Amino acid sequence: MMNKYLLAFGLALSAAIAMAQPAKKTITHEDLWLMKRVGAPLPSPDGRSMVFTVTLPAYDAKEQSADLWIVSTVGNEAPRQLTQTKPPESGVAWAPDSERIVFSAKRDGDDVAQLYVLHTRLGGEAERVTHLTLGARQPKWSPDGKQLLFVSDAFPGCADEDANKKAAKEHKDRKFNVHAYESFPIRFWDHWLDDKHAHLFVQEPRAGAKARDLFAGTKLVESAGFGARNSDEGEAIDATWTPDSAGVVFTAGVNRDEAAYAPVRAQLFLVAVTGGEPRPLTNDHSSYERPQFSPDGKSLLCLTNEEHLDKVYALSRLASFPWPFDVAKRTVLTSSLDRSVNRFATPSRSERVWFTCEDAGLEKLYSVGYAGGDAREEKANDGGCVTNVAAGGRTLVANWESATNPPEVFVLSTTGGAAPYQRSSFSSGTAGTLDLAPVEHFWFTSAHGKKIHSLLVRPPGFDPSKLYPLFVVIHGGAANMWRDAWVLRWNYHLLAAPGYAVLLTDYTGSTGYGEKFSQDIQFDPLKGPAEEIDEAADEALKRYSFLDATKQVAGGASYGGHLANWLQATTTRYKAIVSHAGEADLAMQWGTSDSVFGREVNSGGPIWGDKAVWREQSPVLQAGNHEKGTGFLTPILISDGENDFRVPMNNSIMFFTLQQRLRVPSKLLLFPDDNHWILKAEDSRYWYREVQAWLAKYLK
Repeated sequence: MMNKYLLAFGLALSAAIAMAQPAKKTITHEDLWLMKRVGAPLPSPDGRSMVFTVTLPAYDAKEQSADLWIVSTVGNEAPRQLTQTKPPESGVAWAPDSERIVFSAKRDGDDVAQLYVLHTRLGGEAERVTHLTLGARQPKWSPDGKQLLFVSDAFPGCADEDANKKAAKEHKDRKFNVHAYESFPIRFWDHWLDDKHAHLFVQEPRAGAKARDLFAGTKLVESAGFGARNSDEGEAIDATWTPDSAGVVFTAGVNRDEAAYAPVRAQLFLVAVTGGEPRPLTNDHSSYERPQFSPDGKSLLCLTNEEHLDKVYALSRLASFPWPFDVAKRTVLTSSLDRSVNRFATPSRSERVWFTCEDAGLEKLYSVGYAGGDAREEKANDGGCVTNVAAGGRTLVANWESATNPPEVFVLSTTGGAAPYQRSSFSSGTAGTLDLAPVEHFWFTSAHGKKIHSLLVRPPGFDPSKLYPLFVVIHGGAANMWRDAWVLRWNYHLLAAPGYAVLLTDYTGSTGYGEKFSQDIQFDPLKGPAEEIDEAADEALKRYSFLDATKQVAGGASYGGHLANWLQATTTRYKAIVSHAGEADLAMQWGTSDSVFGREVNSGGPIWGDKAVWREQSPVLQAGNHEKGTGFLTPILISDGENDFRVPMNNSIMFFTLQQRLRVPSKLLLFPDDNHWILKAEDSRYWYREVQAWLAKYLK
């Protein structure tokens, strides 16, 4: 009898506690957009502190700010704000004394970003140490603490600051405005390339010190094939000081002028800090990036991948060279691991290199010995993604995130056993008030015998007795994967907010499943992956009784937009489709995108050859399906940014024109101020609203 009373009391108490908890709310665009965003952590050389960026978003760009914060890796005190300016700081690097940092920023009076030095313990104002006409970025402190290495641009033939200043003025004062080219590429992502090139500079870390261009007058930069790595912030050069501070190892493209008909290879070079002609360290068919020395200075580590003329994808592997350098003794440490290495770090007093790699919707933490061949998974948080791993002293730090947890900074154990130690909580509280269902993993075998992985996200306020529409969302890439991660673009939970279940499938060509799986998209860029996406939807309908088979919609962006267009052209199973930055015609995309050769490799040859892929898998060329009743009947919302040079907006205009010609319900959204992604705050809010309205209209 007493047990019955205790049971009843326990149930009543549990119910009362549950009722006392505030109900979690459905996520809105405001919740997503205004949540604080935590950047990558950078630990000090002694490992006792780490610096990271925190962005405070706003719908008015003038009100948004991003600042540097610092937190101890060993204590439990709260993070402390280091800077208080609206313009962001980037490229942070620690001095060897673990007390000063250098960063690139555009402060009051700066037309371009310059380098600033800040004392993290004493505080005070940051001191500006560069005054270059074309700015400065990517700083790195020399091991002896006496010099800064950084990247700045230079006009052709300009050997010093005076020459660059003169050339910049002539460019500004000229009466005409033109983009002129004699080689490819001509654009990258969202900006036109010009005749400036990134160079490496060195100077003392103090105001008034003179910067010296290590590349000025060298045959390397004058060669037609020289090129730095294109990035969102302009050209970037991966570089690292030699352990004795006497030289710099860097990577540079050697055949950029061949980009229209061959893969561009980046090789390793060494240049003395006193200047002179850079010496090539490698000259092979691999490509190298992110060189970094081991803590004892005996090994040069870097990422490498094999550049093949006949393959669309190659794993990024971790390689090691002895120092002093011996190219014949190159060791690929992760040769036995069928996964790409994303980031790597080298804690001191550790016999292993630590790195992260994608694996079936997760980004996991691994390590490998300096001799290679023994890569193994290491303990980290369950699920989600470990990203931006970095080491300082014996300390290993990283971000961790999941679909329900925005990124925060953590200290990771390198001795095994200890759980990751969370050192920031800028967005955890806000996320905890939202009704965010965790992703659910499932696998199935496709009609072609392949193991295909998917994630499913349930809608907020989920009720198993109800039926929910299925929103099939397709990732871009194609060399990419859906991740158990916090997403700003195409956020799973915001897409699910109206009451949809969201299906995320990693079709053939996705990463995180081995090199062959990624390469198998070659010669079948759209048809095969689209069939797998449809099969995944069928599998989800079998597995989850709460899905409404009569209410299916689909959408995607970039390569996901390509596939969304293909689905609209070839099937009528979906009630509505959303396509962002999707290609309409393979040949047009080949001729107008900022990359060319890889598209030929994927289709089996050039557009003027006999390869049927160019015709048989171009969405617009399937227009005959409209008369057959097998395609071009589904209402489609098409969107793009006018500054998108990866999938130029002519694709979206052409696909919309075809819909109008065939009298298919369609709507076109073009954003004049956005690029490949809609990331202007108000544009993003409008885009999400339009997507939800479009789907609701055809699911009613």
